[in-house]
Amino acid sequence: MEILYLMIVCSVSLAVIFLVIFIIGARKGQFEDDESPAVRILFDDEVKDEEKEITPEKDNKE
Repeated sequence: MEILYLMIVCSVSLAVIFLVIFIIGARKGQFEDDESPAVRILFDDEVKDEEKEITPEKDNKE
């Protein structure tokens, strides 16, 4: 029966720790921008194409 009390205390304390971490993250704006990660993956190909244009071509003089 004593182990049951210990398990309840541990689970409640773990839940409180997760709640505190969630509140800290919410106050710092961790969950504000939920759309850009989904949209950012659509623009990866365009960024790679721009990087190829920026890099200078090597002169192959032999």
